[in-house]
Amino acid sequence: MDLKGIYLADDRRYDDGNLYVRCGKSGINLPKISLGFWHNFGGTDPYERSRAITHYAFDHGITHFDLANNYGPPYGSAEETMGRLMDDDFRPYRDELFISSKAGYDMWPGPYGNWGSRKYLMASIDQSLRRMRLDYVDLFYSHRFDPETPIEETLQALVDIVRQGKALYVGISNWPLEPLKAAEKYLREHDVPLLIYQGRLNLIDRAPMEQGILDFCHESGVGFIAFSPLAQGLLTDRYLNGIPADSRMAREFHLKSSRLTPEYFAYIAELKDKAECQEKTIAEAALAWVLEQKGVTSVLTGASSVDQLAKNLRCVRP
Repeated sequence: MDLKGIYLADDRRYDDGNLYVRCGKSGINLPKISLGFWHNFGGTDPYERSRAITHYAFDHGITHFDLANNYGPPYGSAEETMGRLMDDDFRPYRDELFISSKAGYDMWPGPYGNWGSRKYLMASIDQSLRRMRLDYVDLFYSHRFDPETPIEETLQALVDIVRQGKALYVGISNWPLEPLKAAEKYLREHDVPLLIYQGRLNLIDRAPMEQGILDFCHESGVGFIAFSPLAQGLLTDRYLNGIPADSRMAREFHLKSSRLTPEYFAYIAELKDKAECQEKTIAEAALAWVLEQKGVTSVLTGASSVDQLAKNLRCVRP
């Protein structure tokens, strides 16, 4: 892979037709493994590493890149990285990519930089498009449910974003079941059907299954994409022998060392034994479990290196 010259995608990137899954009842197929930009693609991360990871992803059939307005750090910088990648490498392949972004969490100071108001969502999509140097995103999410804003206001903003040509599809993330049901109905009745729900799902946290969200999505023809399928590294061998100095846990950033309990180590040892019986790593087994759940379309994996992404892909491409 030559990062200094013109990027030419691998001609064999679509050879594995089994990599793709229909997203609910839509016309969209998504790769079973999607690339998330939550960490490792911000302004504090090496740009050439981001290039290498995204090249490898696309060369191996990963067409879906998932972002949000506040991904970084700092806020907005992951989208700026995506914009630079578009200009440097991916502009010729724009119609082969499925790029998503979101708005709903803290982004800028004052009363209009958070949650789910029409003002915030409309400003956010415009800012995101400028940062990513795109005319539109393929998918735009409400990143979380806003209990203080009328649900119709949030949903009508999503409808209007599609009608203005700024997004092709809409999704919601981290919404409780009852608002999810109301959203699916409202969007369907306004001719902008809900494409996909994004929620945390892994062997440790099965809330979307326990709360009925996954069943509702499957029954309603809504796709489901799982974030944090490896529980931020807890469902890997990363912490079996201590806390690596370069790990998220070492910085106590989104992942606390208090998670390393005797119960955790007992569970991960049992999972390791089961995985090895299937000739898999812990991560491969954990990713495969999520993908096996009825209604799951794709899993979002982050990557801090090409090697890490390659290992995650082995769960679908041995």
